[in-house]
Amino acid sequence: MSLIRSSLLVGLGSMASRVLGFVRDVLFAQALGAGPVADAFLAAFRLPNLVRRIVGEGGLNPALIPALSRLELDDAAATAGDVLSVFGLALLGLTGLVEIGAGLLAFILVPGLHDDGETLALVALYTRLSFPIVTCITLASIGAAILNMRGRFGATALAPLAVNGGLILALVVMEAGLSLPLVQKAAWLAAASSLAGLIQLALVAAALRSGKIRLVRFRRPRWSPLLKSLLLAGFPVLVASGAMQLFMLAATQIASFWSSGVSWLYYAERVMQLPLGLMAALGSSLLLPELARRHQAGETQAIVAAQNRALEVALLLALPASAALFILARPMSSVLFERGAFQSSDAEGTALVLMALSVGLPFATAAKVLSQTLFARGSLRAALAAAIVGLVLTVAASVPLAWPLGPTGIALGVSVGCFGHAVAVVSGLRRFGLWSADRTLMARMVRIAVAVLAMSLGLAGAGRLFPQAGVLSLTTLCLGGLALYALAAWATGAVTRDDWAALTKKS
Repeated sequence: MSLIRSSLLVGLGSMASRVLGFVRDVLFAQALGAGPVADAFLAAFRLPNLVRRIVGEGGLNPALIPALSRLELDDAAATAGDVLSVFGLALLGLTGLVEIGAGLLAFILVPGLHDDGETLALVALYTRLSFPIVTCITLASIGAAILNMRGRFGATALAPLAVNGGLILALVVMEAGLSLPLVQKAAWLAAASSLAGLIQLALVAAALRSGKIRLVRFRRPRWSPLLKSLLLAGFPVLVASGAMQLFMLAATQIASFWSSGVSWLYYAERVMQLPLGLMAALGSSLLLPELARRHQAGETQAIVAAQNRALEVALLLALPASAALFILARPMSSVLFERGAFQSSDAEGTALVLMALSVGLPFATAAKVLSQTLFARGSLRAALAAAIVGLVLTVAASVPLAWPLGPTGIALGVSVGCFGHAVAVVSGLRRFGLWSADRTLMARMVRIAVAVLAMSLGLAGAGRLFPQAGVLSLTTLCLGGLALYALAAWATGAVTRDDWAALTKKS
């Protein structure tokens, strides 16, 4: 399968999942608004959603793919089956602990609500109902890793759609045919998320069975050295892969001290995750296996070259997305969320948070791409250390910025953390002799910057023609900005015909 075909399949699946997730969050805002119930639900949803995003975007791939790629296919399938059994038992135990200790977990997630016992109780309830999804999606991701290794990207690209699709269906049914209090709406949504996760696991299991890969049975694992090393690598890999999600989790804890801060931060982040999630899925599903093969062959220069070209593609998308989100934050928040229980003041607060988060988008994207090289060579300590640096900087910057700026300052702190994370990843690559920004990369970055500047000036000027936010005006601005950026990128040489030829080349 050509790189372009694989990229399109994974990219379209990821984008479809992001779009459905975005529709889901728009319906969340309409149904729940941004008050205490919404804060409780979104705080409880943050933890399982964090795990879903990490493993759903291939968060376990950095541990599984490099190790399994060294084995024959049958041995790789057997080892993956052992991992499946161990993770399954561990996750069932973890779910049981969460069900018992949900009250304490609720306090940890939103310490700012310590004086609001009623809302904390709702956080605990919604956590109990939604947390079982963690078991389902983690097991599904293990099956997806072996499917990716065998070049079967269809199921891994489409199965995650079940979660968002199921929640959208639940929201539509409740809004159309049921008249429920906000508390009950949130409870039904939390339960629906766990059911949707079970459907995702069933879809991946069906794909494994159709491919005659026997991973769906639980069995007593064989405690081989490889299995032990995979399990020991699991935690640092998940932390390093989910760095951005951990930054947002810490930011959510701080935002809980502000009224509606949890909700504003959640909705703004969901907008930013549209481009970032695409890069994460492409990196873990396509770039990581290629880098792992290069590392096994000892092709250091090829690794650096592939890394630079991937970074070019990532920033070609991330830089204009960052600029557009910053410029269009207000009309986006108003058009997408301002309806039902979501008020105009909530739209304004969400817009300010989105502007602050958009600053960190290019750094978060660069870190996602560059960290794949560390994963490919098994440098998990360096990847974990970089994530910890970003997390510490997020908290250190968010706390002082929050007092004068509120949730907007917290979002700026997240952007600072993203910058620190990217710098730490580059530092780690330098230590291993795997960072070399060649002339092609630097020249491409200059051309991209010029194209982004042209697009930004055009969007800023066109925005004055549409003073009132509306669906038509926002669509016009987005499509016009995209067209202007495409023309500017072609005119400056940021995109060339050779790029298409490179993408269609057989991998």
